[in-house]
Amino acid sequence: MKKLAILSAAVMFALGGGAAVAKVSEAEAAKLGTSLTPMGGEMAANADGSIPAWNGGITAAPAGYQKGDHHPDPYSADKIEYTVTKANLEQYKSLLTPGQIKLFELYPDTFKMNVYKTQRSASAPQWVYDATKANATRAELVQGGNGVLGAAVGIPFPIPQNGLEAIWNHILRFRGVDIETQRNQAAPAKGGGYTLVELSEQLRFEYSQPDMTPEKLKEANTLALFKQVVTQPARLAGTALLVKETLDQEALPRQAWTYNTGQRRVRKAPNVAFDTPGTVSDGLRTTDDYDMFNGSPSRYNWELVGKKEILIPYNDYKLHSDKVKYDQILTPGHINPDLVRWEKHRVWEVKATLKDGMRHIYKTRVFFLDEDSWQVSATDMYDNRDELYRVAFAHGLNYYEVPAHWSTLEVFHDLQSRRYLAIGLDNEGSMYDFDAKLSASDFTPDALRREGVR
Repeated sequence: MKKLAILSAAVMFALGGGAAVAKVSEAEAAKLGTSLTPMGGEMAANADGSIPAWNGGITAAPAGYQKGDHHPDPYSADKIEYTVTKANLEQYKSLLTPGQIKLFELYPDTFKMNVYKTQRSASAPQWVYDATKANATRAELVQGGNGVLGAAVGIPFPIPQNGLEAIWNHILRFRGVDIETQRNQAAPAKGGGYTLVELSEQLRFEYSQPDMTPEKLKEANTLALFKQVVTQPARLAGTALLVKETLDQEALPRQAWTYNTGQRRVRKAPNVAFDTPGTVSDGLRTTDDYDMFNGSPSRYNWELVGKKEILIPYNDYKLHSDKVKYDQILTPGHINPDLVRWEKHRVWEVKATLKDGMRHIYKTRVFFLDEDSWQVSATDMYDNRDELYRVAFAHGLNYYEVPAHWSTLEVFHDLQSRRYLAIGLDNEGSMYDFDAKLSASDFTPDALRREGVR
């Protein structure tokens, strides 16, 4: 794939130790909002115009939309420009990741990619843009890169100097402040049959609170609070998880608790991290796969490879629609390709390689981060034999009532079992509530116990 940026040797190194990294200068930060978008993407179109210039993204909801609705597609008039299939794969290989190519090999008769006009829809509130510009000249990694100091609210490193800074941009990207969701996940068998797992989730992004400051964050050392309760099927109902994610994980690692319905007890859960299997995932994802990557980056060396133009899922409003049923999405082998919108975007490629002496089922992970939102849009995961093991996609869209770019569905393909896990199914349920009134008291072990026994 063609490189769009050539990085200096100082930038290309894999930062895994405690090396100091110079902060971005005032002159470089001044590019934000001029030659660079407020989040650090390239403002201009690409050479042939197939990726347009960023013009602010979506700044208003479509006519008739009301909060609580599923989000109508602002690009519903767009037509398919071309379709990538196994038959014409060679023509488009330069725009594909190794994981995408592998899916064509595994499912030659059914997997395809309908490619639409590129719409750079990602946007965020002005106060997030302002915070991002302030962060650019003051944010820094803690010793060893296992945390961030000097940043709040916005992207910490909009002009990243290494792979660790880029992955922290994903972890700390803006998705709202206090959020409640009713989402579902499913892991279809090879024949397509599945059991729907219903999840009630609450999220409080302390980092993104509008009045947050680096000083407050340093004192509290809380990045986010997360609570998840299984509500269906009956045999799993009441199983619950609580996570307190810290910003400086060197000072204090993630804190987690689980509620077990059989024991009716809340227990500290220090193993809810890294490659522990994800909640009721049939072993098809790890804990740190959730949200494409979360938690401590300490087990890997991180390399900022460069920028590329590739096809990623984007503006997937059709996949998100309440006019679509789960049975239409969950087809054998992979989700229904007729519901997926692919677009050409510039992405940062970040390669994570397991450190000597560290353990994880993924020896290497390659992340592709959307330049306009810092959302990891695609990931290729390799096992200890250096073979592709899993491939994942985040099907993103702009939640324009916030506004924020975030995924509507995450899909993890296990290439060995030829199964997949779909997380975030919300078509037949209620929409996210980005106006939830949450507080720290909603995220305590006692609150977890109450949720579990409801």
